Amino acid sequence: MISVQEASNIIMKAARPLGTITVPLAEATGKILQESLAADQDFPPFDRVMMDGIALNMEAWQNGRRVFKIQGMQTAGAPPLTLESSTNCLEVMTGAMLPQGTDVVVRYEDISVEDGTARVNIEELEGWKNIHKKGTDKQKGEVLLAKGTPISPAEIAVLATVGRSMVKVSKWPRVAIISTGDELVDVSEIPEPYQIRRSNSYALQSALHEWGVAAKMHHLPDDKDQMLEALRQILEDNDCIIMSGGVSKGKRDYVPEALDQLGVQQLFHRVKQRPGKPFWFGTAPGEKAVFAFPGNPVSAFMCFYRYFRPWLLLSAGISQDRQFAVLGKDFEFFPDLTYFLQVKVKNQDGRLTADPVAGRGSGDLANLLQADAFLELPAEQEIFRAGEPYPLVVYRA
Repeated sequence: MISVQEASNIIMKAARPLGTITVPLAEATGKILQESLAADQDFPPFDRVMMDGIALNMEAWQNGRRVFKIQGMQTAGAPPLTLESSTNCLEVMTGAMLPQGTDVVVRYEDISVEDGTARVNIEELEGWKNIHKKGTDKQKGEVLLAKGTPISPAEIAVLATVGRSMVKVSKWPRVAIISTGDELVDVSEIPEPYQIRRSNSYALQSALHEWGVAAKMHHLPDDKDQMLEALRQILEDNDCIIMSGGVSKGKRDYVPEALDQLGVQQLFHRVKQRPGKPFWFGTAPGEKAVFAFPGNPVSAFMCFYRYFRPWLLLSAGISQDRQFAVLGKDFEFFPDLTYFLQVKVKNQDGRLTADPVAGRGSGDLANLLQADAFLELPAEQEIFRAGEPYPLVVYRA
């Protein structure tokens, strides 16, 4: 067996650039930007009115004028009007261009309007008040989004603002998710007393969807010849394979043998961890990665978030910093294994605290509902004290 860190290092070294693809803006959410984007104009592109009210000349107010003739109205989306006299003002709407000849906006709440004139009812006023000046956020040519940025709704807003209807993003790999085992039936079937419904495939497919990665699902029986035939075609059609089940030491755990016969190079098998000890990883010709997780649902779930997700993001050009949380309660674990403790995370005074959530082993799928992360407890330690920080593997935001 190898350590968790050794396994992680091997997997990260197997990360390869995924290439790029150009997609419509509406399809870019969840993908990774593969170009740097600069502002095509100043942000904002003009002196922008921030409040409904009147725009006037600050010098006239400083000279004691409090009553101004309303010359007209400057609306949003219209060319700028020009103040004809400093004794005048212009009504202005939020988002409008600041009229020429004005340099301050007074809110409607601070004026009274009667017979076509506006009276300013406050005695303190600053120049450029309630005006969002041109270029104060970003200037034309300034980089707004760096290559490698994950695209969220915030990035979509900026991309739209700079007129990018098409966006260059990472080309996600073609992924196949394979479950194995004669005891598994489809979600639509009623299992016999000796069977269970497949859940790993759906959980992993859902996790991939969070990043906009589509994946096809397959199921293979515990039959060596059928497994070889199906795996040969699946390897040919995909860039990456995620398997669950068939990697332990059972007499019908054919996955390692089948992968070896198909020319997949084993880089490790078995990791000093709980859950997920039988984890198998290798690469196939064409720089294809094969992740073979144990079949127990918590094991497969944890391995996906601890190992596969970082590999995927690094392949897209993102190297994530590890997140930490402090243990909320004392905990003990004596085997010489890294333990991934299921925890409920909460924010206490700006510090993430992870409280242990008792489960019944790697087959206790329902316990994942009570937690939202795994706390990675090191193998060289047995007693873990409340308040000590450890790496956090989050699966629920």
